[in-house]
Amino acid sequence: MDGYNRYTFEEIEVGHKESFKVTVTEEMLDSFRRISGDVNPLHNDEAYAKDKGYPARVAYGMLTASFLSTLAGVYIPGERSLIKETHIKFTKPVFPGDEIEVVGEVEEKHEGFDMIVLKVTMVNGKGEKVLRGKMDVIVRE
Repeated sequence: MDGYNRYTFEEIEVGHKESFKVTVTEEMLDSFRRISGDVNPLHNDEAYAKDKGYPARVAYGMLTASFLSTLAGVYIPGERSLIKETHIKFTKPVFPGDEIEVVGEVEEKHEGFDMIVLKVTMVNGKGEKVLRGKMDVIVRE
């Protein structure tokens, strides 16, 4: 593997599951701020976040959601992926130092469109679901 899978549409079956783990870091939050321009103090000021009842800076939801790109582009289907649509819900906050397991499971295959529907979840090290949703992914030839 050159760092990513190469599943074809025909090779993917309903129930196929792929997952990986990633640890969210302070550097990721700082990089996301520079890229996005989002300077909300909840994500950037530890004292502010603690004053609002959180144990640390809260990771950007869209930073967490960006790992869905890794799920499709690296794991399932991998190099042939083209994300068409995502529906996500953030269910718990993520903090620097949290290890997140990102899981995608094929729920549907649409033959006429060479598209798969992935049920996606992200779970922190405490076993708490921090994101759930669905993702429609075209499997290009």
